Amino acid sequence: MKNWLHANRRIIAFLLLLGVFRSAVADWNPVPTASMRPTILEGDVVLVNRLAYDVRLPFSDTVLARLDDPRRGDIVTFSSPQDGTRLIKRVVALPGDTVQMRDNRLLVNGEEARYEPLGRESPAHVGQHGIAADREREAVAGSERVVQWLPGSAARSSFGPVTVPADQYLMLGDNRDNSEDSRYIGFVPREKLIARAERILVSADIVDHWQPRFTRFGSALH
Repeated sequence: MKNWLHANRRIIAFLLLLGVFRSAVADWNPVPTASMRPTILEGDVVLVNRLAYDVRLPFSDTVLARLDDPRRGDIVTFSSPQDGTRLIKRVVALPGDTVQMRDNRLLVNGEEARYEPLGRESPAHVGQHGIAADREREAVAGSERVVQWLPGSAARSSFGPVTVPADQYLMLGDNRDNSEDSRYIGFVPREKLIARAERILVSADIVDHWQPRFTRFGSALH
């Protein structure tokens, strides 16, 4: 064993440093679901910044220093408060915000979101089976994004008003009718946050023989 360790010391050191880097500095996460369409597609590999909000002890959830807090519109990875599953969603409301949804229309602190229709995408372009998606640009409380809805869906289109508790956040997926977000799992405590998603590293079409989607390589997330 001693001889094996000596002979492989460089690769062992590299793997250890890579593990420290991925657990404490930055990581890359493949996305298997459609909950953030059209911003993030199934088959995207997303670069996440683990130093965006906290410095953590490598290979643990222990916070050594608090660097910053999420802003409305940030796309974040976090552990579900319901079962610990790693999820990626968008921060829609901050601690102390009052938020509600009326028939898929958001209100944050009494401000109604503005919507700009962007048309309907065919099922082949939205990762659904036989369901087209209506897309709109949504702007509210200083942030904007493109969101989509699936006509005829039974998703929760109305809730609140609710006030976000201290040190917790309200998360929504951009694919509003196909996202297990705060409408189902509740508010997300700050200690459950993992990282902020920064950009797409690489992307492949999982329903078309994993063909590369070169136009998405390196694109920033916002």
